[in-house]
Amino acid sequence: MKSGFVTLVGRSNVGKSTLLNTLVGTKISATSFRAQMTRNEIHGVMTTPEGQAVFVDTPGIFKDHRNLLSAKLTNRVKDILGNQPDLIIYVVDPSREIGDEERTAFGLIRHLSMPKILVINKSDLSPRERKYQESYEKMNSEFDAVFCLSALRASHIQPLKQKVIELLPEGELMYPQEQWTNIDNYFWIAELIREKIFSVFDKEVPYSTAVTVDNVEEKEDIMVISARILTNADRYKKLLIGSRGRKIKEVGILARRELEAAQNKKIFLELEVEVDTHWVERI
Repeated sequence: MKSGFVTLVGRSNVGKSTLLNTLVGTKISATSFRAQMTRNEIHGVMTTPEGQAVFVDTPGIFKDHRNLLSAKLTNRVKDILGNQPDLIIYVVDPSREIGDEERTAFGLIRHLSMPKILVINKSDLSPRERKYQESYEKMNSEFDAVFCLSALRASHIQPLKQKVIELLPEGELMYPQEQWTNIDNYFWIAELIREKIFSVFDKEVPYSTAVTVDNVEEKEDIMVISARILTNADRYKKLLIGSRGRKIKEVGILARRELEAAQNKKIFLELEVEVDTHWVERI
């Protein structure tokens, strides 16, 4: 039996959370085309007859030292790597040029001695869009294995799964076979709602937006959820609510649809928007 912790690392928006969800086979981590969606240490568990891999998603490296959230998230990545995972998967996006941000992200893992896998994501893009792929392929000497795949389309995922188990040390199961994450239902619902906020607003809403789920009441034929969207300024509160509440309603509809599909029951979702200037300091 093989088992161990596998940390996903890379700069913002390269597809780490999508890859985590694809490897585990279910949606655990929020995904978005916005950077820095991941803010907490989320575990995704993949159990096979040969062993168990516990994937640890990390925030993307985003160089903006003036931003408190960016600085805290980068420090969180360093802390997770400081726990000495058994394996590192370094994820890159071949449509983006290697620059200072990529070098900073790679610098966090280059000196580490555990096995490393390079994943060149987004193979579903056209060769023209993946114009920097050759630059990333030249990094192959720094890694124990290199895979080109599409986390979004789940293509060429199986060889990566096999290699992960192969590179892990011998060990016992760390999670029961039926458990696939360390997060509870409240956290998962909050992440899903936050994902829909960024889906609706794109770049209009700042990164400093969070969701807190206050209550989940399970009834026989319906689940009642009360949640608050936290933002750091009154102007963003007005934006999130929208004219006559249209924007907050749109977020609620999208979240409710996905929750109903996942829970297989009717969902009543009550959403409020609250200004909290100090929520970033508490994460």
